[in-house]
Amino acid sequence: MLAPKAFLDALSGHASRLFNGETPLPRNEFETQFKALLQSGFSKLDLVSREEFDSQMIVLARTRARLEALEAKMAEMEAQLAAQPKE
Repeated sequence: MLAPKAFLDALSGHASRLFNGETPLPRNEFETQFKALLQSGFSKLDLVSREEFDSQMIVLARTRARLEALEAKMAEMEAQLAAQPKE
């Protein structure tokens, strides 16, 4: 994983090369190269897509709900066990 400062420094260096080229790039070529530059930089970071994040949040919510249900069931069973006469 690339540190955020190193990522921004590398991005800045690449962007300045795009802006300070000997011949100006046409807008669509500049956009294409800049998007490729950003994608390359982002691929070096430990990022996830919004869809993956949302799906993991759903899994986490389900897991929490199941854990809470199990904890409630366990507390109920422990209460029943405690209420039984001891021999």
